[in-house]
Amino acid sequence: MRDIALHSADAGPGLLREWIDRAADRHPDKPYIVSADDGRSISYGAFRRLIRGIAVFLRGQGIATGDRIALLAENSIEHVACYIGVMAYGAAVCTVHVEMNRRHLARIMAQLRARLVIHDDGVGREELPPATPCLAIGRCDAPVAGTFFAAIEGCAGGGDAFLAATTSRDDGVIFYTSGTGDRPKGVVLSYREQLGNIEPMTDGFGITGSDRVYDFRSFNWASAQLLGVLAPLAHGGTLVMAKRFSATRFFDDVRAHGVTVAAGNPTVINMLLGTAAAVGPADVPTLRFVTSSSAPLLPQEWRRFEERFGIPVAQGYGSSETAWIATNPGRERRFGSVGRPLAYHRLAIVDAEGRALPPGEIGHVELGAWDDNAYRYLGGDGTVRVNSRGRMRTGDIGYLDADGFLHLAGREKELIIRGGVNISPVEIDGVLMQRAEISEAATVGVPDTVWGEEVVSYVVLRPGSEFVPDELLRFCASQLPPFKAPKQILLRDRLPKSDRGKLDRKALVAEWNRSRV
Repeated sequence: MRDIALHSADAGPGLLREWIDRAADRHPDKPYIVSADDGRSISYGAFRRLIRGIAVFLRGQGIATGDRIALLAENSIEHVACYIGVMAYGAAVCTVHVEMNRRHLARIMAQLRARLVIHDDGVGREELPPATPCLAIGRCDAPVAGTFFAAIEGCAGGGDAFLAATTSRDDGVIFYTSGTGDRPKGVVLSYREQLGNIEPMTDGFGITGSDRVYDFRSFNWASAQLLGVLAPLAHGGTLVMAKRFSATRFFDDVRAHGVTVAAGNPTVINMLLGTAAAVGPADVPTLRFVTSSSAPLLPQEWRRFEERFGIPVAQGYGSSETAWIATNPGRERRFGSVGRPLAYHRLAIVDAEGRALPPGEIGHVELGAWDDNAYRYLGGDGTVRVNSRGRMRTGDIGYLDADGFLHLAGREKELIIRGGVNISPVEIDGVLMQRAEISEAATVGVPDTVWGEEVVSYVVLRPGSEFVPDELLRFCASQLPPFKAPKQILLRDRLPKSDRGKLDRKALVAEWNRSRV
């Protein structure tokens, strides 16, 4: 693996074009993308021709370095071609998940100030900026007049159309993440930040050109862009793509397409455990492991998945602002850990004053790939705002073990502070998940006049189980010191989750507060 930190100047659009050319020259007929939904595919040779055509079209529109192209589309071969094509050309691609951001779409479009908008048919013209050129995306294999890919069809060659002036330090991608607030944030990444993550990440997971990566997560988000789209491209592998997750289709898709690595998250793991699928390694012999990211995977669910299906779960960790931070090495994963931090991030666990802590001590997760890097967001007026320089804290807390593997204890903002003592809700969730009758658990800190905050847990039962709160309280008291044990356990049909499937503890606290009014 190259030292990306030292050779970050190479991680510009030229590196992306190098990946495309290398794969197309070596095996032009090998599929880069296979759509599990409709069976369509595109080879590396055909994909290179598309990318060159996109460059010619954008050059003809006068698109320059730093100009923003908005992409409002669901997962498709065309989505990936637009995403890669804009970056390979040398402009900034801005991906927006329309379904999840519809009520914010007008504000997002005003922020982006895009030179061109490429959109799915489901986006109405009234939702788009009136003074901006807008094109429906269409299909690359059956272009219809008036669509983006019909315009591309007339563009040939393109070898000289790429922007020579764009460097690794220029803006490469902007995407929107819900973060911890109601309004989605526009995260701005340079080519260096986005592309410089790929080789360390694929090395950490052990992904090679022989892999077929199955990803159903939205390609409007960072994790899927990196693992699903860019990782196979960098090594000449294949992306097996689905528009969305289906628990009933998951193993069928893996088997039918010879998938070797499948993307996942804790919600996916839990949903697969909730199916009646009788699947073992012999049924999906090509599958090396399933990844899990986006939220902590409780050890109990991790063990249940591996024991039931015999398929390793390689948990990883990242953030929208920093890309992948830590990865587990496939079948050699460290159980209960999110993996070893990627070396170029220079990750450290620090105390409140920023002093590095020794292995085993819990503190703030801090990192900084480059001393001159700026972590940036879009401001309300569309200008780029710097959040931090050099190093930044991710908002997570955790520790490094003696072997250098990272273990997360939860979000800093979710810590329960009872009588001045910090309590990780994830630890209490894990104790509750040891009970066979519980399918999900979430612990929060609620206002208390004496202690400041008190510990309360919410649980979801497995079908047919009986809720006996006193018994659960006694069990927690036997496993935890008194100050950590929940003082009340409440039953819920389901736990509140964000649009991306992340547990929403703030909603539980708000529910508690409303019930006390």
